[in-house]
Amino acid sequence: MPFDQLFAILACALLAGLAVFQVVLIAGAPLGRAAWGGQHRVLPAKLRIGSAVSIAVYALFAYAALAKAGLVPVLVSESFTAITMWVMTAYFVLGVLMNGISRSKPERLIMTPTTIALAAMYLILAFH
Repeated sequence: MPFDQLFAILACALLAGLAVFQVVLIAGAPLGRAAWGGQHRVLPAKLRIGSAVSIAVYALFAYAALAKAGLVPVLVSESFTAITMWVMTAYFVLGVLMNGISRSKPERLIMTPTTIALAAMYLILAFH
């Protein structure tokens, strides 16, 4: 298996894990200290909506990674997909910074390495 396909699949697996985490938060699990700045043990309604939006965003990110690796059809164009990879890489780099400065220790310990891994995988896909 080519390494770009491997990284796309790994990125999708990590995004799927994050989506499951968001579903658990939406369901009211007391894991809110590891997300959204860690200010709430159980997420309030507005942040639960944010978690639902995050799931949709993760799905788009996953599709883009799979498209860049040639595992699913490109929806717009190859050049659009290439630019999208760079934008998503920047998004995850920003996520590394935001999670790294979070006041929430669980968020720093869990989400910072997660976003580092995603930033690295999307950077590799962007270069390929």
